[in-house]
Amino acid sequence: MQQRMTGSRVAEEATGTFFLSFVREFGLRLRADVLLYGLICAYAAAGIALLWSSGKLAMESYSVYFVQWPKMFLLIMPMLAIVFDSIMLVHRFNNRRRLVFRRGFSPRRVASLLAGMLLMIGLMFFQGTFTSIKNMLPILWGGFPYDHAQATIDAWLHFGKDPWRWLHAIGGYHWVLAVVEFNYNVLWFVICFGALFFVATSPAADRVRRRYFLLFLFVWVTCGNVLAGIFLSAGPVFYGAVSGDQGRYAELSAFLSTSHSGNSAATYQTYLWDLYVKGLPGFGGGISAFPSVHVGLITLNALFAYEYSRRLGALAFAYVAFVLASSVYLGWHYAIDGYVSIIVVLLGYRIASAIGRRPANTLRPAVAVPSAGGGILSGSAPAPIQNSAG
Repeated sequence: MQQRMTGSRVAEEATGTFFLSFVREFGLRLRADVLLYGLICAYAAAGIALLWSSGKLAMESYSVYFVQWPKMFLLIMPMLAIVFDSIMLVHRFNNRRRLVFRRGFSPRRVASLLAGMLLMIGLMFFQGTFTSIKNMLPILWGGFPYDHAQATIDAWLHFGKDPWRWLHAIGGYHWVLAVVEFNYNVLWFVICFGALFFVATSPAADRVRRRYFLLFLFVWVTCGNVLAGIFLSAGPVFYGAVSGDQGRYAELSAFLSTSHSGNSAATYQTYLWDLYVKGLPGFGGGISAFPSVHVGLITLNALFAYEYSRRLGALAFAYVAFVLASSVYLGWHYAIDGYVSIIVVLLGYRIASAIGRRPANTLRPAVAVPSAGGGILSGSAPAPIQNSAG
């Protein structure tokens, strides 16, 4: 009886200790994210003000994300993270299940996961604002005024020939089209938003978390709203509709229309144009080509991959080149859209890295506790949560 009471008391104390540690960790992470929440709120306020002042509140796009976004980032990705975490820990600790459970569900790990999921909900409103503003750009401009100029510059830079023609001369086959469509519409999403979820929810990413998220917001706003709004263009596949020159990209459009893939670029392009013509908001809606957010985001991830490993970074930058080529091959972008995105992201990264090298205050000191290899999702002694970018 005495032994049973002692065991019960130990369990209660362990539960209380876990809860207190969790509350402390969760509070630290929420405080560390205050700047990000503030920027998201300021951005949303600016977007709503733009819609209201233009008399286009019907173009708001927040509601279109309320189903798909939570399903992905509150259900599917957390489940995948837990499964992946468990597999890695079981492998590391040679099937010592109790230790696996303690490390995989430590207060720090659980707090990091939940705080990251909460931040992803904040990003749902960020994406709604982004799409709302993107929908407004052609309304404010009365169309897409810069396609002719950008297409002309594109051809001049590529020896007097539209760059999609060079790509199709090499890879103008249906099987290549299927591979490129899968890469651009599926694999890119998995990589970019999988990396985003990992950085948001994993303690292993604490040292880069603030800087990564600030640059993530920077890419969307600077490339997708500011520069897109100043030099608004629709892109090659829409060139005929916005410029009146139906012939220049007719062969490209005809080739894309032959796709029978479930990830068909032509299908999604038709969807976007229908939304634009009807003046309706929609999930992932809005048309703008210059500069490319697709290329910008994958460049951002390549830069952080290079920080981790030069070999991994080399592979990541090769993939950047593939995404850029894919964007041109599928008619979404002029090549200069990707070139400018890479330059903008590189500049933003250098500035953020320079700021991050300055001495930073931390919310707590690092504790030197031995870990079992310091793996991807370990529950070992915490790296400090930075109080400044970096």
